[in-house]
Amino acid sequence: MSFLVNLALGLLFGAGLVVSGMSDPAKVMNFLDLFGTWDPSLAFVMGGAVLVAFFGYRLVFARGRPIARGGFNLPTRTDIDARVVAGPAIFGIGWGLGGFCPGPALTALGLGATGTLAFLPAMFLGMWAARLLSEADAPRYEALG
Repeated sequence: MSFLVNLALGLLFGAGLVVSGMSDPAKVMNFLDLFGTWDPSLAFVMGGAVLVAFFGYRLVFARGRPIARGGFNLPTRTDIDARVVAGPAIFGIGWGLGGFCPGPALTALGLGATGTLAFLPAMFLGMWAARLLSEADAPRYEALG
């Protein structure tokens, strides 16, 4: 059941990316070009996502437990360390340079966008490197408790 729920949600997310035009890296690049061909549509898509998440989280948490699992898996750490700063910074740099973030990149690959042929291998290499670094740091973080 969990696989089908995740598949349906992934397809819905991908369809939303295509309908909103966010699978086109030019949209992202134009959003970042404040003094040129600025396109605010990404801000509206983000705002819509924040509103849906705001009400969605309230509905889900009011149920007490998720539909497809026994309980919520929420983060417990609240401190800010180098990983919390470096990870989003690297993500943002990659997004700004490539015009893709992971979801739209996968969607754009399905649409035949050529930029994804360079972006996706780099993204998977970065994910692999992050996992290796995380596993190397795991004993240190376990010791910190």
